[in-house]
Parts: sequence; C-alpha cells; structure tokens
Amino acid sequence: MEGSKELENSLLTQPWASVCFGESVFLAKACFRDTGYILLISDLSSVWYESADAEAVGQRSKELNKRLTVHVSSFLHRLCNLMRPLLTGEPDATTSFSCHRTAGGLSLHVKSELSGLPLYWDFHCCPAPMEMVSRHLVRPLIQMSLALQDQVQELTSLLLQKDAEIEDYRESGAALSRDRLRTEPFWEETFQQNFMAESLPKICSVGEGQAFTSALQQLYMAVTQQEAKQARKRQHSEDTEGPAPAAETTEHPHPPPPSQEDETASSSEGTTPASSPAQKLRLQVAKAKPKKAKGLFS
Repeated sequence: MEGSKELENSLLTQPWASVCFGESVFLAKACFRDTGYILLISDLSSVWYESADAEAVGQRSKELNKRLTVHVSSFLHRLCNLMRPLLTGEPDATTSFSCHRTAGGLSLHVKSELSGLPLYWDFHCCPAPMEMVSRHLVRPLIQMSLALQDQVQELTSLLLQKDAEIEDYRESGAALSRDRLRTEPFWEETFQQNFMAESLPKICSVGEGQAFTSALQQLYMAVTQQEAKQARKRQHSEDTEGPAPAAETTEHPHPPPPSQEDETASSSEGTTPASSPAQKLRLQVAKAKPKKAKGLFS
C-alpha cells in the first residue's frame, strides 16, 4: 500500500495553482490515490496541509454524508474530480468551496452532489512542517531562480553575438530592406537598469495569486522532477546497502589485495569528471517539455 511518504513524493512534482475562495487567494497543490490524498495550501504567509489515508476518508465520509453509501476509492475519485477544475483554473459551478482559518490551522469546506444526493467534505489542514515547506517551496524556488539566471546569461550572450553579426553585415555593405526592423545594440547594463526601474515594480505589484504562471509551472515541475529523481536514488542506495560483513580474522587476518580489474575500475571512476549541479539543472530546464502532470488526478 502506498504510504504517506510515497504520496508526498508524488505531490512534489505537481505544480502550484492559484485558487480563490471568496476574496482570498491561495496557492494549492494536491495528489489523490485510492489509498488516500494529500493537500498543500498556502497564502504565502502560512502553509497548511492535510494527509489522509483511506480509513480516515471513509470515516469522515460517513460522518458528513449519512445518506451516501459509496466505496472509499470511489469517494476519493469523486473528490479528485471535484478538485481538478479548481486546480486547473476552471471551477465547476455546481461545486462550492469555502475556507476559514482556525486557531490551529485552516479548514476547506466542499459542497457538491453525487448521484443526485448532496455531498459534503471538509479538509482539515494543520500547519505544514518546515521540512515540507522547504521541500515544496523554498528549495524549488531557489533552484528555479538559478535556472532562470543561467537562462538570462545565455540569452545575453546570444544577443551580444547577434549584435556582432549584424555589425559585420553592416561593415560589409549590407542594408536593411525595411528600416522598421532596425534595432539598437544591446547593452546589458542599460537593460538591467531599465528592468529594475520599470519592469520590476510592475511585477511586484501583481497579486500574490499570480506567483506561478503556466511557464513557471513547467519550470517548477522540471526542477522538482530532478529533486524526486535524486530522492529515489538516495532511497534506493539506502535500501540496497546492507550491513558490512564482520571481519573473519581467524581465516583472513589481512584484506586481500585488490585485483587488477578492481584497480582499473577504481582508476576509471576516479578520473571521470562529474557534472556540476548547475550543469545538470541547466540541461534539465533546456530539455523540459510541457507535459501534463502525472499522478495528480489518477
């Protein structure tokens, strides 16, 4: 059975979405399975979450929907279908969401219908632990910033090369057929100053709910997929590592000398250059293609 740890690992690669409850704007992400669900929600001041297994879902469903008789997996599937339009920016008019803060967290109330009968559900979210906040927000945002910085540097280099190419054409006597296509040479320092003075204030004035646009969602997923991949490698390494065999001093008082094959393999491993984290991240961002998030509504 998929446990809460595996469920959170699946949640990691899901993008954050802007959701509105009344006049309040939040960022949210969720992952549903037949074994339960996990929801993470933030107003960028606090972060809350709820992780519920199938047993807890079944019990709460009975308490809130006394007239409904439905298998837990079917109920989870229905909850998934209710949350999907909300997280994809296409809320269903037949489903209403409301939330209120409590002393110990945040409660999200859902009202819809199933088979002609009213359906109710409450997400009881408590403050997320610091490790979860770091894993799902802080670290990915830092990695995204580094990736975007590398991207800007590469684009700046490309612009400077294009300017040099254009100048060479001009010196060779080439002329534009349409004068409106003429551009001024790119000056990086001037561009940075104009960006700080003009573009940055506009970006900072945008509502907090616009923190993850479509393009940034794709970058977020590319970054977190790398994080999830590294986590799986670490887990696999821990699972395959067994306890070191006890030394049998009576028969082998000294370790046997390494064979020629071992020395060759060790030498080969020691001389192979390792890719830096920045290179790996740049390669992932360059190759990442927009694709539908896996596992969110399966």
